[in-house]
Amino acid sequence: MLPPPRPEFELIEHFRKHLVQDANVLRGIGDDAAVVRWPESGRGLITADMLLEGVHFQCPPATPREIGRKAMGVNLSDIAAMSGQPRFAIVSLGLSKRHGPHVAIELFEGMRDIAAEFGAVIIGGDTNSWDGPLVINVTLIGDPHPRGAVLRSGAQVGDWIMVTGELGGSILGRQFSFQPRVHEARQLHEFAELHSMMDISDGLAGDLFHILEESHVGAVLDAAAIPISPAAHQMPDTRSPLEHALSDGEDFELLFTVSPADGQRLLKESPVNLRISHVGEIIAEQKCLLKTADGTLQPLPRMGWNHSI
Repeated sequence: MLPPPRPEFELIEHFRKHLVQDANVLRGIGDDAAVVRWPESGRGLITADMLLEGVHFQCPPATPREIGRKAMGVNLSDIAAMSGQPRFAIVSLGLSKRHGPHVAIELFEGMRDIAAEFGAVIIGGDTNSWDGPLVINVTLIGDPHPRGAVLRSGAQVGDWIMVTGELGGSILGRQFSFQPRVHEARQLHEFAELHSMMDISDGLAGDLFHILEESHVGAVLDAAAIPISPAAHQMPDTRSPLEHALSDGEDFELLFTVSPADGQRLLKESPVNLRISHVGEIIAEQKCLLKTADGTLQPLPRMGWNHSI
């Protein structure tokens, strides 16, 4: 008679029984690697994000299900930023010994459910436990759009800078409930020629610099046009709602550039049921400026989340 499996293998078996089925997964959990049917294009998008307890979340007050949803959601947002379609996820967990198996199960359920919402499936990963805090790493593989992936490096002088949704104040709850803009990104890519795009994870005034640097251009943002969320007006500190909208991060909205003609079309006949705002223009000189309410231009520093090490 075989000995009973160790607790970690019992968890793996639980995950295996509750995975969403997908015809393109020829072999999922159960071997040393998964076997998948690769898309006909022969190209794939691959992204990974690691979330750390004490840095990206606190447990509690966040529930394991919320944390799992966020861990998968940030990766879905990265695929959306390239206008891709998410397909396969690989999850690695560093479980804290102070948590019981129910935490791992709830994490898994949170990840599985939001992945399935966007057509992705978990196909494997790794689970360990240690004396430190909870660590979650997700690697997500996706298909590029038939029109190709949208990069950060394509912004052109004269482009309109546009964003979806509203920005700021995500720490009041939206950091766990945000909706990855997977569908919207693909609809926008089919409606207009997107020159560049990324998701807003570190704050508008931080992430925009990535596009400017990769495209070797500059920008002028219009303070009056930036869509500020109601939560940004409720933050209990001395910073203005505009500062929160520029720098809070974890909005996971889309930041993209298009020609003025396509920008006007988007404002008049948007293909998405989502607010779209024209917040600035791309300029040739490699600097970033903010146009204030009185029309003056001032340098806009790089703001937002800092991944310092």
